[in-house]
Amino acid sequence: MKYRKLGKRGPVVSAIGMGCMGMSHAYGAPIGKREAAELLAKAIDLGYTFFDTAEVYGTADCPYHNEELLGELLKPFRKKIVLSTKFGMRFDMESGRVPYPLIPDSSRDSIRRSVEGSLSRLQTDHIDIYYQHRPDPNVPIEEVAGVVQDLIKEGKVLYWGLSEAPVEDIRRADAVCPLTAIQNRYSMMARWHETLFPVLEELGIGFVAFSPLANGLLSDRYTVSSHFDAGTDYRASMPQFRSESYDKNHALMKLLRRMAEEKNATPAQVSLAWMLCKKPWIVPIPGTRKVERLQENAGAAEIVLMSEEVSQIDRTLDAISMSDVFGGTKVER
Repeated sequence: MKYRKLGKRGPVVSAIGMGCMGMSHAYGAPIGKREAAELLAKAIDLGYTFFDTAEVYGTADCPYHNEELLGELLKPFRKKIVLSTKFGMRFDMESGRVPYPLIPDSSRDSIRRSVEGSLSRLQTDHIDIYYQHRPDPNVPIEEVAGVVQDLIKEGKVLYWGLSEAPVEDIRRADAVCPLTAIQNRYSMMARWHETLFPVLEELGIGFVAFSPLANGLLSDRYTVSSHFDAGTDYRASMPQFRSESYDKNHALMKLLRRMAEEKNATPAQVSLAWMLCKKPWIVPIPGTRKVERLQENAGAAEIVLMSEEVSQIDRTLDAISMSDVFGGTKVER
């Protein structure tokens, strides 16, 4: 595993992080504790040091499942890792809709309750990176930044960041309490946040890419016959997994397969290496439930793409057609 600094003021983390949501939420029923323990122990063994969760990654029966799971299983490794979680959002699990609609709440009292709950569930005395999970239209970002600044002064939080925030919020938040990272959806199919890169470079803020494999599609492991449970697996309703989308994405997958053959790699590794080689402050956090995928993702850090190769991939992505891609769960305002 290779390592990189997250922005100009952030911690040094593994070049590939681990998004842990799928162990508990959105990708089928939660995995068992023994399976999770083996997976996380293997991640540590492979050199992963960056683990991402949120207080809302759970189920209707166990709403804090992911934080509780990680708190128990990562406790022996706590001094060796960078652990991030999120505040400011809850799922409307009573809506009957899947994916569950999101309800933002970044009020001062809510943030205070959230940080204490997360610290307890994660069995730690501090959170390394604390993200606002989604913007709250009812709370000025300066107020949110002020609360987090207090948490940093109290030692409960070391660094903070925003997720899916507009550039205006990024600048305003950073002016109050300097940001370490922005965590946004980013993949070869979801490139709309590239417009933020000049601002992040200017301010010295790192970029953490979630869903870097377009929810798994870019791993080239799925076909038109793949099935996802509509009640527990968000992929059942994602546009890139519709039967007609496999034909629409033929050119994209052809590109990935060709590059993978040239680099003696896999399509997933090429997808991750592409963003790693764009900027030294980008850190993807793919999720998985399988040890072999964990190893495969880690191997992406060893693949080198020259700047012209990255540019050529970008030009090809601009030119080819592809299906729609899942852009995020609806936020209730």
